[in-house]
Amino acid sequence: MEKHENGVYSAEAVDGSRDVWSCNDSDSSSADHLVVMVHGILGSTDDWKFGAEQFVRRLPDKVFVHCSERNASKLTLDGVDVMGERLANEVLEVLQRKPNIRKISFVAHSLGGLAARYAIGKLYRPALNEDGKDSSGNVCEKTSNGTICGLEAMNFITVATPHLGSKGNKQVPFLFGVTSFEKVAGLVIHWIFKRTGRHLFLKDEEDGKPPLLRRMAEDSDDCHFISALRAFKRKVLYSNVGYDHIVGWRTSSIRRDSDLPKWEDSRNEKYPHIVHEEHCKPCDAENASEGENDSDNMEEEMIRGLSSVSWEKIDVSFHSSRQRFAAHSVIQVKDEIMHREGADVIEHMIDHFLT
Repeated sequence: MEKHENGVYSAEAVDGSRDVWSCNDSDSSSADHLVVMVHGILGSTDDWKFGAEQFVRRLPDKVFVHCSERNASKLTLDGVDVMGERLANEVLEVLQRKPNIRKISFVAHSLGGLAARYAIGKLYRPALNEDGKDSSGNVCEKTSNGTICGLEAMNFITVATPHLGSKGNKQVPFLFGVTSFEKVAGLVIHWIFKRTGRHLFLKDEEDGKPPLLRRMAEDSDDCHFISALRAFKRKVLYSNVGYDHIVGWRTSSIRRDSDLPKWEDSRNEKYPHIVHEEHCKPCDAENASEGENDSDNMEEEMIRGLSSVSWEKIDVSFHSSRQRFAAHSVIQVKDEIMHREGADVIEHMIDHFLT
């Protein structure tokens, strides 16, 4: 166990995950709110080290932060569903050793946001019927929108996550929107990123089922993906408007081209890189826009499904930053020294965090 500044403690588990908390007595914590931080592709628990410590310093004795490492490094190539299953099991294991936890939130970067969405679909518990019983007939405390493994769902936050996948339509900026490049990438991506690459490029249609990311835009018999999102009091998307060469603005903010807002330089001294904020109410799929004429049908279906819940969309720009070409990492402050210019994004996240 390590003690940091301002009474912040951290401990690395046998599996490589890291817990961070703050308390007067280092042997226990009064925090009843579990914050699960999830790294992106080929990442590790250290990716959220700065963010985790800032959360605990700013919200002492309120949050217990768990930085996931169940999908470290090459394990992120096993597929979104496998990652999600591992993450769900990891959360359950944390709860077994922290019985005082009553609330749960997720903060996830890049691919980790998709794994987190899959995990909450597995951990979701439906709201109870009027007689106080769940769908299995078990008597439980009554809730309104369901729970995440019996806990009150508070914040679901993703940072530069490819919610619409990486297929075409300039979703992967380093391919420059060149159709031939995007087609080639779709053909060879599984050689580099294995099963995860197939999921990201929507190349995993099997047994007559649509691609996994398309299925994750609605509830299914065994995974209530949308109901799980709806259970959270806040759903938040942090997105880079430019210079993110891995995840494009549209896919990370769940927007069509015509929905992308015009933005100007931030005039907020506290959050200099936050350039636009939008609170989007849930859209009824039947009344939703038909989208653009050239929009991919599957992408449009994902937008409609994911837009059936409310989102706070926070647009971020590092266009004047010295580290702008590393925007995908800066927005997370992946490295405390190299990516420190993104600290205001973490501060914004904490200032608006429901505890």
